[in-house]
Amino acid sequence: MTLGAPDSHARPLAGVRVLALEQMQALPYATQLLARLGADVVKIEPPSGDSGRGSRPAMADPEGRPVGATFLRNNFGKRSLCVDLKDPRGRDLVLALAPRFDVIAENSKAGAMSRLGLGYDDIARVHPAGIYVSVSGFGNTVPTPYGSWPAFAPIVEAMSGIYEMKREGDDPPRVAPVGALGDIGAALFATIGVLAALRHRETTGRGQYVDIAMLDSVIAMTDIVSNFWSMGLRGGDTGPLIMHGFRAKDGWFILQVGREQHFAKLADLIGHPEWKTDPRLSTRQGWVDHLEPVLRPAIESWSAPHTKIEACQLLGRAGIAAGPCLSDEELVTDPHIRARDMLVALPRTDGVAQPVLTPGNPVRLSAHTPPPETRPPWLGEHTETVLAAELGLSPTALADLRAGGVIS
Repeated sequence: MTLGAPDSHARPLAGVRVLALEQMQALPYATQLLARLGADVVKIEPPSGDSGRGSRPAMADPEGRPVGATFLRNNFGKRSLCVDLKDPRGRDLVLALAPRFDVIAENSKAGAMSRLGLGYDDIARVHPAGIYVSVSGFGNTVPTPYGSWPAFAPIVEAMSGIYEMKREGDDPPRVAPVGALGDIGAALFATIGVLAALRHRETTGRGQYVDIAMLDSVIAMTDIVSNFWSMGLRGGDTGPLIMHGFRAKDGWFILQVGREQHFAKLADLIGHPEWKTDPRLSTRQGWVDHLEPVLRPAIESWSAPHTKIEACQLLGRAGIAAGPCLSDEELVTDPHIRARDMLVALPRTDGVAQPVLTPGNPVRLSAHTPPPETRPPWLGEHTETVLAAELGLSPTALADLRAGGVIS
C-alpha cells in the first residue's frame, strides 16, 4: 500500500472526531483504526513526544529526531498537537478543545488524567455528549488490587495465565510470543466500545465513559486458560487433538486435526489407510498418545520431499487445515499479503533505501474504498494549525504559549 494525501472517498466514520491523549500502542492502534475508517484524529503529545517515539529500532525524522518503530506503526492518518498537560494553561487548552470532538481518549496510568484535571468528570462537565475512553492496565472504574500498577503488554499477557499454560518444564516463560497481544487486544475492544457508544449517543444524545482494562482484554483473547481449567484440563493440556508443527523440506508447517473425518483424510493422503482401523488410533486421545512414535515419523516422511508450501497445498486440497511457518522475509513477500494490501511502505527520511513496513488495515468493507495512507505525524507538526482553526488563537497568542513552553 502506498502513501498519499487524504481524499474524498466515502468513509464509514467520516465526521467523527477524536482527541487522543495517547502513547505507545494500546490506544494509538485503536485511534489509528478509527482514522483508517474515516475519523479525524488529533493526537496530543507532551513536549518530549509520545513515548513510542523513543522505542527502538528507529529512523530519523526530517529534523534528525528519532522516531521509533512503535510510533511508526500506530499513528497513520493522525495530526500531532504538542501540549504540556502539566501546565494549567495546557490543561485549559484541552478542555477548550474537548467540546469540538466526539471522542476524547486517553491511555495513561489509571487516575493520571483525573489528577491533571482531565478525567472523565472534568471532560463531562464541559462536554456532556462526549464519549470518554480510557485504556489502562487494570481499568479505572472498578477497585482492583492492581490499580496502581504500571502495565505494558507482556505484563497483562503474563497475568492472563497464557504464559504459564504454554511454559514447558523449568524453561522460563516465553515473553511476547505473538507481539503486542495485550496492546492490540485492548485496542480492538476500545474500538468496539467507541462504536457502541457512538451508536448509543445517536439514540439518546448522551455521552458515556468507555473503560478498557488491558488485562480484561487479554483474558478474553486467551479464553482457553479459564475455560479449559473449568473443564478439568490442567498443566497446559489443550485436549486431545493434533495441533503440532511438522518438518518439510525447507522448514515447518502447522497441522490441525481435531475430527475423525479429517484424521481419515490425513491417513489416506500420506499413504497410511491402515490408521483408520488401528485400535491405537481409534480415539482422539490415541492420536495424541501415539503422536511421536507413530504419527510424526509417517507425516514427516511424507512431507520430506515437499516444501512447506507444497505440503500445505496438498493438505488443503484434501480438506485438512495446515499452514506454513513463514519467516519474516517470507511474510513480507507473501502473495496473500500483497493481494490483500496488508503492508504499508513508509519511505524513510534519513537516507535509508529500505522503507519501513507496517501492517495495513485488516478491516475490508465492500462499500468503502480505502484512500491512500497518510504518514504518521512529526512531533507537534500540527500544533499551531489545529489551535488556530479550532480555538481561533491568533499568531500572537500562539507565540506567547510557545514562549511559555505550553505548546511546542
